Amino acid sequence: MAPAQSFFSYLSIFLPKQQQASNNKQDIKMSSEQERKELDARAKEGEEVVKGGRGGKTLEAQEHLAEGRSKGGQTRASQLGKEGYQEMGKKGGLSTNEESGGEAAKKKGVDVDESKFKTKS
Repeated sequence: MAPAQSFFSYLSIFLPKQQQASNNKQDIKMSSEQERKELDARAKEGEEVVKGGRGGKTLEAQEHLAEGRSKGGQTRASQLGKEGYQEMGKKGGLSTNEESGGEAAKKKGVDVDESKFKTKS
């Protein structure tokens, strides 16, 4: 144990349990605030620090973008249903920069049932 840690461990004997728990919460809060500041600085440099937050200039912006993208995907899945979403995935997996998924599916002979794309209102 490091000298500073042993000193604080020794002092904790004299603190009430509730005070010890409060100190631990403050330590956790301070570390998470510091971590958020570091992530925010990296985001301002253009790094994607939140999965799905591409394009956000701050940590908070990236969090909002990621949340919106996630909700958008969930909404599409619920509107199309499981089968429709799977059929649409067939086309999406075949798309390239040169041709759309529908064109690629026709060329490769992949059967895509577009009747399943109808949204469930």
